[in-house]
Amino acid sequence: MAQQHLDPTDPTGEALAGYLRAQATEFLRALRLHRETGGATANGTEGPADAALALRRSVRRISASLHTFRPLLEPEWSESLQPELAWLSGTLTMEHAYAARQERLLLALHRLSGATVFPAQSAAAATSSAIGAVVGSRSAGAEPVPLKTAQATAGPPTPTPTTDRGNLTVGAAKAGALLERQLTLARTRAHSTALQALGSSRFHAVADKIAVLASEVPLTPTAPTTTLHPLAAAAEDRLTDAVTALPLVTAGNPYNAEALIHGLSPDPSPHPQDAPWHQVRLLLRLHRYAREALHGTDGPTDLRLLTAGQALDRHRDASEAAAAAASAARTPRIAPATAYALGVLHADQRHEVEAARFAFQQSWQKQALRTP
Repeated sequence: MAQQHLDPTDPTGEALAGYLRAQATEFLRALRLHRETGGATANGTEGPADAALALRRSVRRISASLHTFRPLLEPEWSESLQPELAWLSGTLTMEHAYAARQERLLLALHRLSGATVFPAQSAAAATSSAIGAVVGSRSAGAEPVPLKTAQATAGPPTPTPTTDRGNLTVGAAKAGALLERQLTLARTRAHSTALQALGSSRFHAVADKIAVLASEVPLTPTAPTTTLHPLAAAAEDRLTDAVTALPLVTAGNPYNAEALIHGLSPDPSPHPQDAPWHQVRLLLRLHRYAREALHGTDGPTDLRLLTAGQALDRHRDASEAAAAAASAARTPRIAPATAYALGVLHADQRHEVEAARFAFQQSWQKQALRTP
């Protein structure tokens, strides 16, 4: 892959080394901030959240660079570090993901039901009010309603008759309380898991390798004279191929009825239509980070990648929120109104999935037409 006559303006392995050193330095700075704040929010400070975000950002970029530019890096070193980075990134992501999912679902319930409790109060107060409002009316030993039955009556998030809106409002309080309990518990567990991970010998081994990376990048002997462009172009080609394989013609309809029908399935496994879109989101991220290695973090912003990435983030968030609503609806012995509200919520989030696909399709194809 080495060039005989290298253009001096072409970024080479040396540029990759500088990018990795910068990301490793960001990781160490974020880790120091996390340790100074103790990993827990105090006095309303955003320090811990900022530190966790910075840790995730640097870990993702280092991992992506190891993936895209692997031929330029010492094989044994990169192959041993990359799975550890994937473990760390996944561990650090979960708490934030559960918090965002909880907020998304409660706001959607408010929008669908017309209730006032969710946006007007804090999360803790909302839970107390919702529970207090329904304790007196909750029937003991109510029979569970299968998700398929509840969702069969659920339609798109459009205005509903007064009776249906009333039923949804009654169930929304219980549904909100149920989701609050489940996702708060999941978030708490994720927080504990992250703290345990950051104190483990496994993490310290990863941190030691990244600390070394901040001063010394294990490049191959030919890397300093090898241009980064072919490897970055390969990452872009993988993204383009994955986008080409997406059902963009179907996604041209903002409300894809066929996808929604499959989305209402009671099957607890992940939605089969979502996987290719999640893969495109991953490949788009790899392409973005490869561009950063080429042009630097202060390089030109590609609006196509920015808007496409935002649409795919919405797609991921709505897909996971729909799955959380479906999981809550399978809770044993919930009241029929609760199951109904969760079914409507699930359908609403699947509509959001389709809307995100439509937005991605519009952005990607419109920009593609402008490309000479």
